[in-house]
This record gives sequence, structure tokens and C-alpha cells, in this order.
Amino acid sequence: MTERLHFHLPARVWVMPALALFLSSCASMDVNRSMERINSRHVEFTQDLLQLAQTPGQRKAMREKADALLQQPVNQTTAVNLLLVNSPAFQALLARHWADGAQAAQTGRPGNPVFTFERTTLLDELEIGRLLTFGLIDLLSLPARQGVAATAIERSELAMANSVVEQVTQVRQTWVNAVAARQQAAYARQVADSAKASAELAKRMQEVGNFNRLTRARQQAYYADAVSSLALAEQKATAAREQLVRLLGLTDQQAQQLSLPDRLPDIPTQPLMPAAMNVQQDNRLDVQMARLRLKELNQAQTVSLIGSFLDVDAGIRRDSVFDNAAGTSATRKGYELDLRLPLLDWGDQKRAAYSATTLATLNTLDATLRASNSSLREQYANYRTAWDIAHHYQTEVVPLKKIISDENLLRYNGMLIGVFELLADSREQINAVMGALQAQADFWRADAALKAALVGKPMDTALSSPLRASASAEPAGH
Repeated sequence: MTERLHFHLPARVWVMPALALFLSSCASMDVNRSMERINSRHVEFTQDLLQLAQTPGQRKAMREKADALLQQPVNQTTAVNLLLVNSPAFQALLARHWADGAQAAQTGRPGNPVFTFERTTLLDELEIGRLLTFGLIDLLSLPARQGVAATAIERSELAMANSVVEQVTQVRQTWVNAVAARQQAAYARQVADSAKASAELAKRMQEVGNFNRLTRARQQAYYADAVSSLALAEQKATAAREQLVRLLGLTDQQAQQLSLPDRLPDIPTQPLMPAAMNVQQDNRLDVQMARLRLKELNQAQTVSLIGSFLDVDAGIRRDSVFDNAAGTSATRKGYELDLRLPLLDWGDQKRAAYSATTLATLNTLDATLRASNSSLREQYANYRTAWDIAHHYQTEVVPLKKIISDENLLRYNGMLIGVFELLADSREQINAVMGALQAQADFWRADAALKAALVGKPMDTALSSPLRASASAEPAGH
């Protein structure tokens, strides 16, 4: 139901304040300034600057930078650089967050006025009506809605930073997977070569009567298993490389240029200490986003509270009446207020929904605060355990296997053991190295996850089960 009230008041009484509100500064989304703020806060994490390519010249410059990066083996830092300058999916992510920020800014803009034109005739009388209407509550609540929009823009910026951290971490871990899989394939090839030599020797030993069929079959079966393991390792290396190619957004030509290091970097001589985990909660992305969400809802609830009770449209009316018979004309001026009366809907459910959402967001913030330190402790525990295992392999397991291998070589030279025992020992040493490689890859994946957790983006990561050094060794036989 709508009531229409007519007032004849001087225009300056309300037109000037409304115009001042309309012309007041509006919240806006400047994607370049957002990038600058994110770069200033997180450049230590990304190790390069974010840039959204909006022009052909910018895209060309980024392609040239990507081509220059591909001229040398791509390490973990270079892989992140390639993500930032080359991946169209990453550029799409930045553009989507730009769109989200622009939509948030739009909520703080005043609504456009409505102009109505009427022309009616009655016998010799012609009436022309003009009405300019705008939402009075919309204008009066503009400062409050500007605050809501500004908070939403800031939250959108944090969401962009959160997505960037996630993408960078995925690239770092995928790079580790690709290089580790390449190393594992190389060691699997050594195992297959060793098994091939053992199978060939067993065949010749059987031919001269020194081996029976069972002993030769054991060697041949081990060779068959080693060939299968090699095929799987090479397929895994290919899959890991292609996953990295997709994340970096490489073209077919760029994928052919992609060169990865032969091995993972050595683990640090000393792990990070727990003191480095003392990060202020307010600086974490997840906590900042939860706080801003609550602030945004509180601001929006104030605006919604007024709108749920009533809505007022104000209008300026100017009517011209022409009497063709008398040859006269007259002008009528006035103002209108359209009041939507809350007779059927008092807006109580809308207010209840806002209250419930705010309460849920408040509890979400509390849960985030409680979980933030716990998730950081978990990530550090993964990191430290991965370092301990990798360091154990590097300083204990692999050196011990090498000592055993060297002693067995001396025993073989002294004709105390045969060639099959020597080959079996060589395979055990290779398996120990593969276990060390797996532990090393676990460490670098945990390192990437810990870096993300430190800025407030927990990432799921799990350590692999250590390979047993003698898992694939079989008893040698004569």
C-alpha cells in the first residue's frame, strides 16, 4: 500500500543536502593500487611482483619475461616467477578478484533518479507532467553504505592475497614433485639396469650348469618387476612435469623449453626454530578476513535495519496545463514523498536473518582465532619431522649403506662373496638413496606449506612413509 503526500517547500531545503550526498566521494576498486598493497605486504612470500596484464603491451612484456626465464633450468623461485607472469589461469584469478572488488564498490553507489513524463488530454485541456524521483533513504544511508562497500573492497583484496598464496604454494609443491619424480625415475633406471645385468648373468650361469631353473627364475622375476617399476616411475615423472606445465600455463613451445634441475636442493643445515613461528594473529590472512567479514556484516546490518521498516522516495513535480479553448496555460509545482507502509511485512525475518548471519560470523571469527595457532603448530611439526627424517637419511642411513657397499666390494674382490650378492647390495644402496630422496621431497613440500601457514593460509600436507632400504632386495642365490 502506498500513500502519496504533496508538499510545497523551497527546493533548497532538501535538494542541496541530497546533491551534496550524491556528489560525496564513493568507494571504488583500483586494481593496480590493490596489487601494490598486496606486493608490499607479501613480496617476501611471492618473491616477485603481481601484475594484471590489461593491455597488449603489458602482455607482450610478460611473455618476453617468461621466455627469458625459460632459457635456464627452472628452480623453485623461477617457477613462481613464471606463474606470476605467464599463467593465464593466474591472470584470470586476478581479474575475477578485480570484478569482486568492483561489485563490492558498486554496493556503495547511490541509485539513479527516475524521471517520469506524462501527457494527458481532457477535451480542450492538455496536461504535461514531469516528475523526478529518487530514494530518500538511499541518499540518507549513503555514508553508511560507503563504509560497508569500503570494508567489502578490503575483504576482496585479502581474498585475492589468500588465493595468490594458495597458487604460489601449489606451484612450489608441484615443482618439488616434478623434480623428485625425475630423480626417482633416474634411480629406477639404475635398478632396472642392475636387475638386467643380474638376469643376464643368471641366464649364462644356467647355460653352463652353475644355476638351476629356480635361481635363474628368481633373478628374471626381479628384473621383470624392476622394468615395471621403471615404467611407472617414468610415467609419474611425466605426469608431475605436465602438472607443473599446466600450473605455469606454458604453451607447447614453452613446455619443450622447460628444463628442470637434475636434483632437489639440499635441505638446510639447520631447521627453523619454534621462535620463528611467533606470528601475530592479527597479521594472518585468515584472521583478517574473518574480522573484516564481521565488520562488514555489522555495518550492513545498521543500513538494513532502517530499510526493513520503511522506504521513502522523494520527487520533484512540475506540471504544465494548457487550455486550448481559453488560450491560457498554468504551471503547477510540488514535491512528493512516497512512503511504503509496513502493514503486511515488518521486516522482522530479514532482521533475524542478519542477526543470525552476524552471530555465525562472530563464532567463525572465534573459531579461526582458536584454530590459527593450532594449524601453525601442526605445520611446524610436519616441517620439523620432515627435516629430521631427511637429515637422518642424509647423515645416517645413506652413509651406512655406502659403508656396507664398500665393504661388500672388498669382500667380492677377495672372492668372499659372489657377484649376485654384490648386485643385491647395490640395489639396496639405491633403495636407500630413493628413501632419502623421498624424505627430501617431503621436507620441501612441508617447507612450502609452512611458508603459507605463516601468512595465514593453512595447506593440507602429509608426510610419506619412509621407504625401507631393503624393500626390493631379494635373496641372492648361487
